[in-house]
Amino acid sequence: MHTAVVPARFNPAARRRSPATADLLLHPVRLRIVQAFLGRRTLTTAELGAELEDVPTASLYRHVGLLADAGVLTVAEERKVRGAAERHYRLVDETTSADPAGMTAEDHRRAFATFVAALLADFDRYVDRAGSSPDLAADGVGYRQAGLWLDDVELGDLLAELRALVTARMALPQREGRRRRILSTVLMLGD
Repeated sequence: MHTAVVPARFNPAARRRSPATADLLLHPVRLRIVQAFLGRRTLTTAELGAELEDVPTASLYRHVGLLADAGVLTVAEERKVRGAAERHYRLVDETTSADPAGMTAEDHRRAFATFVAALLADFDRYVDRAGSSPDLAADGVGYRQAGLWLDDVELGDLLAELRALVTARMALPQREGRRRRILSTVLMLGD
């Protein structure tokens, strides 16, 4: 599955100029920027700014620059518009979920807190857009918890099945009638 949290690898030269991985992507604005690109989207900074209206333009450009320098975003296309270069960015294909190797317990706490904060912010924005009576069922929005009794093999099978289902849906192109949806997952031990 393609979840954009921490890049799997960086350009070594860019890494020297960039903040540490955790600091880079655990910033709330940069996390929202990465989330905006999920679904194989290509956006200009102006288009991104229209989606993240509450982020000042100068800050947005700075954060996009940091993500591009670190190898999280790449320029998919560049063209001249009224003498200025207009860049279309996309997520780098290697951007995948965090590699837990090398992360401390505190890194994991910070990463999870940022993840939960992003979920809360996304849900708040949805409710604000939906108005006084959001219809979660009609909008295809939901949140649930389920307790499952699984051994390690059954868990592996479940994860493989979910990965296959989600990967197949991720391959669907953007078109009329489709809305971008964000699927966020958390799997924890219930003990």
